[in-house]
Amino acid sequence: MHVLLVEDDIILSDGISRALRSEGMVVDVLNNGLDVERSLQNSAISLMVLDIGLPGIDGFEVVRRLRARGNPIPVLLLTARDALQDRVHGLELGADDYLVKPFATPELIARIKALVRRSNPNPIELSIGGLALDTYTKRAMINNQAIELSVREWTVLEYLMQQASRVVSKQQIIDAILPWGEELTLNAVEVYVSRIRLKIADANIVIRTIRGFGYMLEQKKAEHAAND
Repeated sequence: MHVLLVEDDIILSDGISRALRSEGMVVDVLNNGLDVERSLQNSAISLMVLDIGLPGIDGFEVVRRLRARGNPIPVLLLTARDALQDRVHGLELGADDYLVKPFATPELIARIKALVRRSNPNPIELSIGGLALDTYTKRAMINNQAIELSVREWTVLEYLMQQASRVVSKQQIIDAILPWGEELTLNAVEVYVSRIRLKIADANIVIRTIRGFGYMLEQKKAEHAAND
């Protein structure tokens, strides 16, 4: 799940982003409304958590512009305003839900999950060979047996599954799985891929190293599988 958090309170945005990342979510953070459109164009965002009181343009105007362009991304408004007319105004503009500050973090996480679940009612499963990933529950199964993956291992494997039978570079993996402002070295990608290979050894798939280019995940061919 990839969340765009738009909040100009640095302390609050840091606390929210840490909580969401602890749930396995990828989080991009903006502190003004003017950069939202560019961010949505460059990333596959699942949901936006949007403060109303923003510099540049406020959250109401962000929602109005999104819906005017036909962008259906789920939007959860955060507001310190408890007046009924503000909540109604946000919903009428096209926001999907709201939460009044101060709020409990578990409630925010529950509302985010509920919004994404409603916007994607059919669970998304990636399946190759004996490996299946449920991208909503974050469960990985090999031949119906659960395997344990760290958050970073999950995000790398999910991206490789999405790009199955295509060669992807280490830098492409980094760009796809990391929120803005975080860093990951090329050597770290090698380490995660090495760990994943061990964990999916029984899934009848392989992550090939294409020297000079990157990696490619694909199902083992019959003759290769027979020789393993």
